[in-house]
Amino acid sequence: MPNFSLFDHDYHALVIGSGGAIGSAFLNAFKADPHCKHAQGLSRSEEKGFDLLSLESILLSAQVCQKWAPYHVIIDATGALSIEGVGPEKSLAALEPEQLQKAFQVNAIGPALVLKHFAPLMATGLAFYAKLSARVGSISDNQKGGWYSYRASKAALNMLLQTAAIELQRRNPLLQVLALQPGTVQSKLSQPFIASVKDPLTPERSVSGMLLAMKALPSAQGAQFIDYQGQRIEW
Repeated sequence: MPNFSLFDHDYHALVIGSGGAIGSAFLNAFKADPHCKHAQGLSRSEEKGFDLLSLESILLSAQVCQKWAPYHVIIDATGALSIEGVGPEKSLAALEPEQLQKAFQVNAIGPALVLKHFAPLMATGLAFYAKLSARVGSISDNQKGGWYSYRASKAALNMLLQTAAIELQRRNPLLQVLALQPGTVQSKLSQPFIASVKDPLTPERSVSGMLLAMKALPSAQGAQFIDYQGQRIEW
């Protein structure tokens, strides 16, 4: 875990999707930081269970989290690569409308509604709203093709973040809206796809890198798309 704090002052943090490998590592990092006076997690495993696909659940969770607002950092670690046991399409012939719709619901529509209802809980001044994205969501970086639903839903997510950042920064110019590429991380999500990866990251290593990159990131207009090493990714 990182041996530094994201802020030089006391702060509150919220991790949405804290039951996953990366979300859990983020929550643990905040809980270990003496400057973080409250670290809140939302996940499907809770008693009432956070449901990304339910507007009612998103609204209820936002209302509950008002108790600890304002938050100086919100991490949305939700998302899915395989949906209901079906992995990314390897060809155009494999593309099905139901799978495409489900990918957009999980990777773009749900996160957009989360952003809508949780952005009002952000602190003024320097603050971070960060959403896990994926390098394959970069249109300009697409060299191999395939993975239609996942690529398209992540590209849509990136546009939603960029558009929201323009609006939210009118009220708080110091708010940083980030699309984060965590790298290839050892997790249930990536397990079927990392056999050829030489050195997959542990969730802790990925999160440490992302937090360090966030702390070092200069302010900028609009959203920023960066990887866990702090390198910028083209939209």
